Amino acid sequence: MDDYGIIGYPLVQSFSKVFFEKKFMDEGVAAAYHLFRLQNINELTDVLEARPNLKGFNVTIPYKKQVLPFLHRATDAVTQMGACNCIKVVNGKLHGFNTDVTGFQQSLQPLLQPHHSKALVLGTGGASAAVVFALQTLHIPFLLVSRSAKNIKNIICYDDISEEMITEYSLIINATPAGMYPDVEACPDIPYRYLTAKHLLYDLIYKPDKTLFLQKGEERGCQVKNGYEMLILQAEANWKIWNAD
Repeated sequence: MDDYGIIGYPLVQSFSKVFFEKKFMDEGVAAAYHLFRLQNINELTDVLEARPNLKGFNVTIPYKKQVLPFLHRATDAVTQMGACNCIKVVNGKLHGFNTDVTGFQQSLQPLLQPHHSKALVLGTGGASAAVVFALQTLHIPFLLVSRSAKNIKNIICYDDISEEMITEYSLIINATPAGMYPDVEACPDIPYRYLTAKHLLYDLIYKPDKTLFLQKGEERGCQVKNGYEMLILQAEANWKIWNAD
């Protein structure tokens, strides 16, 4: 029996396990999907030794960047963005891909209006790397928002977000875990009072299906979207990668 799985921590929820177990059943595939809760990325070595039939696995918080040194090969996209969420195991070698980009871009693009010409990306981790890559592909200028000043181009602090900036950047994407179950009372610290019906708020979180971030946007008349469709799209892309010759 082939093994698949996901590495991350703490992995309190896993869309991937439910999705792929149904996939195996629907397609008559004899395989198992495992949750590998790694307290340290170096524990990945133990997983690989214990699972010789491991054919592929997903990578989630907080290891999308930390997993890079373990890769034997990586796509240009992974190299450029410095983040990986999908790994195919080929003869013991780890081949890295990023399907978050595919899922996010395909999910976002139908929602875009001409006035969604600039974006604020909340967060600077592995998830935001995929968002940034997709925005660059779509030629949408962006600013990254961090909890602390980085003194790096295109990165600002939450305290720097003004009314004028909110007006100018009408696409706001939450790529942080703020608001993710079970911490559903949390949300990114932005000035929600300046949001309008012209804003599009996209949250990569899918559980709860409407985070406090999205609720606050909806109260101001914003268009809102959670990360569920993105997950479906990237999961399908993962499956194609794992089964490609």
